[in-house]
Amino acid sequence: MQSAVVQFALEPLAVELRAVAVPEIGDSDVLLRVGAVSVCGSDVHQAYNTHSWPVNVPVVLGHEFAGTVAKAGRAVKGFRDGDRVVSETAAEVCGECLLCRTGRYNLCPHRKGFGYGIDGAMASYVRVPARCLHRIPDTLPFELACLAEPHAVAYNAMCVNSQIRPGDAVVVLGPGPIGLLCARMAALAGADPLIVVGLSSDGPRLETARRLGATRVVDAGRETVEEVVRTFSPLGADLVCDASGASRPLDIALALARPDGQVTKVGWSPDLLPVNINPLVQKNIRLQGSFSHNYPVWERVIHLLDRRVTRPEAIVGLTTALDGWREAFDAMHEGRVIKSVLIP
Repeated sequence: MQSAVVQFALEPLAVELRAVAVPEIGDSDVLLRVGAVSVCGSDVHQAYNTHSWPVNVPVVLGHEFAGTVAKAGRAVKGFRDGDRVVSETAAEVCGECLLCRTGRYNLCPHRKGFGYGIDGAMASYVRVPARCLHRIPDTLPFELACLAEPHAVAYNAMCVNSQIRPGDAVVVLGPGPIGLLCARMAALAGADPLIVVGLSSDGPRLETARRLGATRVVDAGRETVEEVVRTFSPLGADLVCDASGASRPLDIALALARPDGQVTKVGWSPDLLPVNINPLVQKNIRLQGSFSHNYPVWERVIHLLDRRVTRPEAIVGLTTALDGWREAFDAMHEGRVIKSVLIP
């Protein structure tokens, strides 16, 4: 048996530390000894039952993780006991649809992810299909390697699904973990100006945005965002990334984008609100959603993490043992830290 953070019902705070069995593995799986697992905003949403995706309860939470191969299935090739790895999140895909066959398995209609579809990694051990694994160098500690997944989300949003050229005006709405990492990816891609927008309560996060390369931060409660953006770029932003996790900011994003500009929405929105999409037509804007990631994205972000190019230490505010999970969740929910990391 092992201890695990389990969501046991679809109601607020139906999460607890429980004793569960160490998972059995199949021929194509590995049993992974979890070295570190970071708390995602989606884990917190599930804990408060404010999520907008289906969850198969009871389920062990956690999909951002790194660890060591403890046991490999008989059919596994390329990985063996003791290998240091990170895991992608597409725990189950059909393998047969057009999306799977063209490497876009993150969009497979049958996809199930760790922590909501099948048991995740907030435990000592987790079962992982070997196809999900990527080796990590010895120079990359687990407590940073577990951030590969949110890095991959941000890289896919800003460097694959969006186009940024040096000197482009880029605006990021929402300085949460994903928004901050999107800002960092934009900075690395040459965005200038790079403007990150938050609320008055986001003061420390906006300061972190500066550390990650923002040339200007905006407190939307005290300043008019559109005036600030047009001071730098009179026509509007070349790209607006909506990482806010709400619906209303999409209105703002469409207003901020220049004619023939881009809007990329990466934040989930549990609230359903009417949005004026007429600027989408009037200004010939390209509106793009961005979901998850795939193999080449992971290889890139592991390299960036190992080199510390993305400054990952800037977003980790709390590291604790697994039995400190509640404080880790609360600290993120209350905005006291940007990211919490659990060490099982």
